[in-house]
Amino acid sequence: EVQLVESGGGLVQPGGSLRLSCAASGFRFSDYSMSWVRQAPGKGLEWVSSINKVAASTSYADSVKGRFTISRDNAKNTLYLQMNSLKPEDTAVYYCSSAAGRGQGTQVTVSS
Repeated sequence: EVQLVESGGGLVQPGGSLRLSCAASGFRFSDYSMSWVRQAPGKGLEWVSSINKVAASTSYADSVKGRFTISRDNAKNTLYLQMNSLKPEDTAVYYCSSAAGRGQGTQVTVSS
């Protein structure tokens, strides 16, 4: 059974940082490109960032470029998203996603 379990969300003040993790199991993690997507209250899913199988290539939405960094550890079957200089508009449920499936999400709230 494919499982993607996100963690690391929480409440942070504007300008703060969080590091999200996504633990993968039930499929060969290293065979899949991985992504982070998010859904803000009352809005649709928004792609945030992607990373290829061997972490040689990454891409970011313009809204997070220069502030967020995606990475992966294939030995640990884990995907990460380092989020710096957080803004209130980054408030959303963050999901890790791949062709194999999508997790349940972790809430990130940026507020003073």
